[in-house]
Amino acid sequence: MIDVTPQKPKSSEAHWQSRAKRGFRRMQWMLCLIGLAFAARTARAQGAMEHPNVPMMHHPGHDPSLMGADPVGSKLFPPDLIMNHQQELGIDQQQRDAIAKEVEQAHSQIFPMQWKMSAAAEALAKELDAPKIDESKALLSANKVMAIEQEVKRMHLSLLIRIRNLLTDGQRAKLAEMRAKSSPPPAGQ
Repeated sequence: MIDVTPQKPKSSEAHWQSRAKRGFRRMQWMLCLIGLAFAARTARAQGAMEHPNVPMMHHPGHDPSLMGADPVGSKLFPPDLIMNHQQELGIDQQQRDAIAKEVEQAHSQIFPMQWKMSAAAEALAKELDAPKIDESKALLSANKVMAIEQEVKRMHLSLLIRIRNLLTDGQRAKLAEMRAKSSPPPAGQ
């Protein structure tokens, strides 16, 4: 039996495979950036000192307008913010490639650490399920989780610093301006 179905030329098939690969790489980058943005938000939320439903009390010598301010995060810029405004910022191809390389390298290190942290947290949760919790074992497990979490946060901070160093003074100023315009005014104003 002879197959008479029309065949696409190899060049067209190769073209579509190439486009599919580029689309897949683009999707990987988007997922990576979303993951990093999620990790940053999670880290920021976990680092909050007050419970979200309990208002923080005013302490003498403490400026209430600064409550909730992130003095570290305000100096750094997440990759997705840069990516979403790259033309407006004048990001050139060299910067784009360097930022992409940094994000890819960080993702390759952070992703496995997140798996380790998840496994350690699962082990801690299992220990906390016991009718009578062995406090020393639970605290050792918690220390493992927190050590991994600290390493992930360090890697993320390192990434944001390297990305910031790839930007010009003008680009950093423009990003800070964009962030100021998009963030809500402090409470009480």
